Amino acid sequence: MFWKLQENVITDSDIDLLISFIRNTKRFTQFIKVADFEAAFAKWQGCRHCVFVNSGSSANLLLVNSAKEYLGWKNGDEVIVPAVTWPTTVTPVMQCGLTPVFVDTNLVDLSLDYDKICSAISPKTRAIFVAHLLGFPANVSRLREIISDRNIVILEDCCESQGATLNGVKVGNLGIAGTFSFYWGHHMTSVEGGMLCTNSDDLYKLILLKRSHGLARELPVDHHADLKEQYQDIDFNFLFLTDGFNVRNTEFNAVLGLSQLAHIDNYIEVRNKNYQDFLKICRKYKDELFILEVAGMSSFVLPFLFKKRYKKEAFQKLIHHEGIESRPIISGNLLRQPFLSKYYNATDYPHADFIHTNAFYVGNNQFVNEDRLNILASLMDDFFRNNP
Repeated sequence: MFWKLQENVITDSDIDLLISFIRNTKRFTQFIKVADFEAAFAKWQGCRHCVFVNSGSSANLLLVNSAKEYLGWKNGDEVIVPAVTWPTTVTPVMQCGLTPVFVDTNLVDLSLDYDKICSAISPKTRAIFVAHLLGFPANVSRLREIISDRNIVILEDCCESQGATLNGVKVGNLGIAGTFSFYWGHHMTSVEGGMLCTNSDDLYKLILLKRSHGLARELPVDHHADLKEQYQDIDFNFLFLTDGFNVRNTEFNAVLGLSQLAHIDNYIEVRNKNYQDFLKICRKYKDELFILEVAGMSSFVLPFLFKKRYKKEAFQKLIHHEGIESRPIISGNLLRQPFLSKYYNATDYPHADFIHTNAFYVGNNQFVNEDRLNILASLMDDFFRNNP
């Protein structure tokens, strides 16, 4: 493959920093560098608090679990989730004893079908967990209008959309908290890693506790004295204030994250330029393709949504033969997946089903350039000319 989904984003400079860190540091578990990365990302993101964890999926689990306790949700309460997303937008809802209520996607920004949300809301609805897919910001302003004065909060999965904005505000700052992924294939990488962002002081403190077993010592130091006084019969080193997990990350990953963060704005600029050039190519075939153009995007990949399934299958086979790697758009219709298909009827979600059968993407990153896009343009020209 000459055009992979992702290429080696870890630079020689990144490696040199890691080598220097290893040689000059004795502690590699969560410590100072993790805190430095959290502070740096919070500054870049424009939020009050960030918590670094071992993956974007763990970030989602931690967010849902913390929101449930913080807001007093009960088992069986409902969270609206999208029918097209990565599974771990949905599985934490199930794992935390809540009920996922699926809503079909839309073919404009690939988020929830906004026209169908009202009918999905019930007296038990507590949250909408919106996923900003493929770098496209969901219309959270419209979600707020739909919610109106109901006691429903917005959770954001931004794992594929770091740096995307809605009306000038970065995604992840539009609900009570947002999650990000630094997996190797994403906008920037710490190899494995994720981040939770929030402007709520109380939710932040609960997330800190739950990241590390529920241990009180994870809270900021200015809280320690009062807790020691309150729980004198328990050794503060092993004082557990809530249930929790161990989803901490390491100093190694934080060092790499800090190094990558210094380049993220440039990476996003390159990705978005590539996407604009991709749009110019696709507009020639607007009768054949659904074209996704969303303000405030931070491009993750280059998506193809074919109006005719047989052409999608033929073109995907062609580019594979030519050395261009591709993947389905996330899960396709998540309700077709075995762990959910026994509970739901996948055909109730027609847009998700369309994406499942008619769509795929190819990689977009800082290594994609004009030469590759010219090759793609030539392949598309030949294909559509020979397949009228």
